[in-house]
Amino acid sequence: MDAETMDKETRARAKAVNFGIVYGISPFGLAAQLGIDQKTAKEYIARYFERYKGVAAFIERTLETVRRDQSVRTAFGRVRPIPDIQSRNPNQRGFAERTAVNTPLQGTAADLIKIAMLRIDAAMRERGLRSLMTLQVHDELLFDVVPHEVEEMLKLVKTEMESAASFSVPIVAEVGLGRNWRDIK
Repeated sequence: MDAETMDKETRARAKAVNFGIVYGISPFGLAAQLGIDQKTAKEYIARYFERYKGVAAFIERTLETVRRDQSVRTAFGRVRPIPDIQSRNPNQRGFAERTAVNTPLQGTAADLIKIAMLRIDAAMRERGLRSLMTLQVHDELLFDVVPHEVEEMLKLVKTEMESAASFSVPIVAEVGLGRNWRDIK
């Protein structure tokens, strides 16, 4: 099924499966999150790893590196120490493993948004724009935009967010306009 033809509920479920599995969710946890039985959740997880073999390889490589180095890096080289990867306590070790897999993904996303914010701010100053960057939440930026700057800001934000870095897959940013944050959603 093509992502553009999915309804919001299907997209939300797919997102829950994707993020949950990558971050080590159990069949019990996935079942609870999606409101399905554990057997079905276990099948979802098995089919996911069957279809996306590179994900399992990424997780295993990451865990091997963290067990050796007791730290992990974002794509930009920022280091996060993970000493509990060697813990004898299974709960601490499990949390450390989830953190080890999460950090290269979420940490890199955090790095990307910061790079984009700095570039957007610099471009706004250079152009003498009066709009304001007012809020950052995870991978979203909120601006108070002066009415006559709307088109320029939409283009600027999209361009800078999508070009913050170059990876083997494109970075795609969505921009929206509304009277307040709720109306944009």
